[in-house]
Amino acid sequence: MSFFEFDKKIEDLDKKAMEMTKSQFEYIDKMSDYNTRKVLKSFINNRVSEAHLGISTGYGYGDIGRDTLDKIVAECFGAEDALIRHSFASGTHTLTVALFGILRPNDKVLCVTGRPYDTITGVFGIDEKIDGSLADFGVLYNQVELSKDGAPDIDAIKKELSSSKYKMAYIQRSRGYSLRPSLSIEKIEEICVAVKSVSPDTVIMVDNCYGEFVEEKEPTQVGADLMAGSLIKNPGGAIAPCGGYIAGKKEYIQMCANRMTCAGVGREVGATLGHNRELYMGFFSAPHIVGEALKTAVYASALFSLIGFKATPEYDEKRADIIESLILKNSDALISFCKGLQSGSPVDSFVVPEPWDMPGYTDKVIMAAGAFTLGASIELSADAPLREPYAVWLQGGINFSSAKVGIILALQNMVNDKIINI
Repeated sequence: MSFFEFDKKIEDLDKKAMEMTKSQFEYIDKMSDYNTRKVLKSFINNRVSEAHLGISTGYGYGDIGRDTLDKIVAECFGAEDALIRHSFASGTHTLTVALFGILRPNDKVLCVTGRPYDTITGVFGIDEKIDGSLADFGVLYNQVELSKDGAPDIDAIKKELSSSKYKMAYIQRSRGYSLRPSLSIEKIEEICVAVKSVSPDTVIMVDNCYGEFVEEKEPTQVGADLMAGSLIKNPGGAIAPCGGYIAGKKEYIQMCANRMTCAGVGREVGATLGHNRELYMGFFSAPHIVGEALKTAVYASALFSLIGFKATPEYDEKRADIIESLILKNSDALISFCKGLQSGSPVDSFVVPEPWDMPGYTDKVIMAAGAFTLGASIELSADAPLREPYAVWLQGGINFSSAKVGIILALQNMVNDKIINI
């Protein structure tokens, strides 16, 4: 019994897509195995016990679970130090704490990967000096545009850093709502070498969202001074209910800790309120969950390429994050895809997504996300702004078998809506 009714032609396409993805799946399994061993060894090295999984309240003084998890994250990410907290409200909030932790009035920050993701533009104050933005505090922003092929322009980065003193070089690893390639660890290392060659005192910070555990190394192992990400993406393993992390050099983590709470107190306070167990379990599970999400992305790329849609990355490309972009050509296709995907969600499958004016975004956005944790993009989800090139950004999938059904339902709905003919 199949439980779902799919067109015979779609079932045939599914079989072809699964054949196409075999070698990629084998590579993903090897990467998941490597990173799982790395995390396990860190748990063993730090002698994790039941005592670390308990509850602290009030000020949270002496919470050994909180402090030990910081050490585990730092060890796994090859960093001197780290902060991992449930109290970070989102990835953007986590990045904001790190930015405000390092930057001071009249400092200059250079984004070396073009215009950043929609929700962080307000933090920088790029388009307008929003109350409370970095611009409002006198921090100056500039950016280096990407080259024609969507890659960071190394020569332009070096030229700009040579012409003016910048406190920070900011790297966005993932593509955001663009079709430029996400940055591999190899490419991030190339940027770091370039930055330090002309401006050794510039702090290199990486927005690492969607990139954790995709490769063997992380940005802090190839020259980044600081990186940050969200726990309802890769490193929370679909178990952490909220939160984020910052990892990097010890002096910068202390500066971020002072911004996270207050100067003179830093990381010494912050009750965990019973979240330690979820954060430990999530981080431990993360490499495997990331592997499932990667398989989902590879499969979606293969399936939709079989029916003539451009998918990026292509199914056999090396990946730097868990995101797959499918160029669906028009708004009707975007909406139909998201409605079909939503119908295959374990939560809110009966809900019909519609485009809406979402805070922090300049265009109407449609989102499909039937997740156990609200907004968790490590769980199967898709979103897209209704603008050219009408691409949908697909991410997540905590188990491939279920996620595959969601993707097939998205295709089936496009057929039912007569968007495509197979």
